[in-house]
Amino acid sequence: MATGAPAQALMGVRGAVGAGAWLTPRLAGRLFGLDPDGNPQSPYLARLFGVRDVALAAGLGSSTGEARALWLRIGVACDLADAAAGMLAGRRGYMDPLPAFLVTTTALVAAGLGVTVLRAEST
Repeated sequence: MATGAPAQALMGVRGAVGAGAWLTPRLAGRLFGLDPDGNPQSPYLARLFGVRDVALAAGLGSSTGEARALWLRIGVACDLADAAAGMLAGRRGYMDPLPAFLVTTTALVAAGLGVTVLRAEST
């Protein structure tokens, strides 16, 4: 079970963002400044991302000990990959600066929360 404010925040953010991306992919994309109408495949991609975040939230909330630490490490790795993807999208020009900033920052905040929980629970 998730304990402590950082773990609860991480589960909440993952669950909300993931569920939102899966259930309302066009709206979720617009909230991050993306153009789902300009890319008709974007709801499919949003749902891939969304279910991953819901799974990461569920794994964190239902595990303990080493299994929980593994879920946290996997989540941090996914978040860092998401941040790198956001930075690349902004630098290479296939995402406008504001959406690139929003997705990158969101991913880095999630990674930071994950590292915070890992450190707190390893002591």
